[in-house]
Amino acid sequence: MLAPVLLLMTRHSHDGAANDVDDELRWKRIFGEPDRTGAHLHVQLRRAIVHAVETNQLGVDVRLPSSRQLASLLGIGRNTVNAAYQQLVDEGLLVARERCGIFVAVSPPSRKPRLVPKAGGADWSARFAMRPSAQPQIVKPRDWLSYPYPFLFGQFDPALFPSNNWRESVRAASHVRQINGWAGDLIDEDDADLVDQLRQHVLPRRGVIASADEIIVTIGSQQALSMLVQLLVGRDTPVGVENPGYTDVRNMVRLTTQDVVNLTVDAHGVVPDSRLAGRKVAFLTVGHQCPTTAVMPLARRRDLLAMAERHDILIVEDDYEADMDFDGGQAIPCLKSLDPSGRVIYVGSFSKALAPGLRVGYIVAPAPVVAELRVLRRLMLRHPPSNNQRSLATFIALGHYRHHLKRCGEVLKTRADLIESLLPALLPDCHWRRDPSATSFWIEAPPGTDMRAIAEQARVEHGVLLEPGDIFFNRPEEARRFFRLGFTAIATHRIETGLRLLAGLMPAHAGRVSRGRKL
Repeated sequence: MLAPVLLLMTRHSHDGAANDVDDELRWKRIFGEPDRTGAHLHVQLRRAIVHAVETNQLGVDVRLPSSRQLASLLGIGRNTVNAAYQQLVDEGLLVARERCGIFVAVSPPSRKPRLVPKAGGADWSARFAMRPSAQPQIVKPRDWLSYPYPFLFGQFDPALFPSNNWRESVRAASHVRQINGWAGDLIDEDDADLVDQLRQHVLPRRGVIASADEIIVTIGSQQALSMLVQLLVGRDTPVGVENPGYTDVRNMVRLTTQDVVNLTVDAHGVVPDSRLAGRKVAFLTVGHQCPTTAVMPLARRRDLLAMAERHDILIVEDDYEADMDFDGGQAIPCLKSLDPSGRVIYVGSFSKALAPGLRVGYIVAPAPVVAELRVLRRLMLRHPPSNNQRSLATFIALGHYRHHLKRCGEVLKTRADLIESLLPALLPDCHWRRDPSATSFWIEAPPGTDMRAIAEQARVEHGVLLEPGDIFFNRPEEARRFFRLGFTAIATHRIETGLRLLAGLMPAHAGRVSRGRKL
């Protein structure tokens, strides 16, 4: 974005060439160099001027450069400057005076003195009812987009986002009649259009048939899982979580109940054994086990449901990658679609298939469960933003979502096939797996390898980002050799170079027996 105003400007001077040069330098400091990869240039200009006025750096009656002068100074189009000026004139921040120019029209807001906190104060550590920060956390660089080789799971490649189709959907949802439909307070309801699109075009792909009162929209699957923990898990509720498994779910459960068991996971996902039999609630990733990517076979899914029926277990199915079906073959029905007794609660999301920043997820559950969730959600935030819901509903209804999945799937398959072809030669001492349509590889390095240390070295020295796998285990210190390699965020042409840089950091092991065998 444009640099903030740095100098307090007075009236524009016309006292000679020296002053003209002076003023030119001052205005250039105000606006800086336009960021041609960021927001629209006229938006950047408006933001810079508004910031100058609101921070008391441009006072009433200060004259701005003419559109011709500013366009020449910044190397941008004159129409761009005119558009920015006109918008601020329309909003009353600037005023156009005939034959005189553009001037600041309003006084900057008065600023109250900043309060300096007193030394000492409350002992906050003694006031906290819980300490979430004390739990192991999945950490990814906030500026991951600036790294050249982001092998991260769950992030997205901006080049894959359907920008034009999304803009069309947002525009369609922004017509006056549409706004009248979503701008009001829905209290604890959801956008009816989105619920309808979920029922007609999204859930049937997974074999799930649900009525409107069995669906609730959430701010991503993260909120969905959090609300289900709050609703279903008491202080003494016996709960099962996968090991290895999704770290945030393990943290949520541990903050709520003292009775947590780590469920056994093998090559086919969670094992329906005696550890599971003693639980009242289990949080499972059946479609793609997190983080191993294992797809649970149909026979085991039926065994799992039979055990849940016998022992009265509620299952929360986190189907986070459900729409990512780009490897072909017959998709196995999700657990919810096979459930005859309604004891499976289904959690879905658009984060992995479309964009994590959209923050739209949903829960499919029996109507009494959804009714309680609506009240719980209302106490937290009433409902997710209705404009986002309506825009997404329009995006699906226009066929854009289906088209996006097809286009995105073709790119992801190319990336997956490329990585699979490179791993045997570049990481010959590692074992790996990626089940059909998973968007990451789960990789096991030889015993004794510290992938957390290697990941940090790869980040610092080469800009290669990958995810150490120890965070997914109940005992991280015993799983330092594992790591996850995602490919939704990295451009295809950077994959081979990134893997070669990573391979150069891996320790050499004598007596190689395998060449990148699958787990």
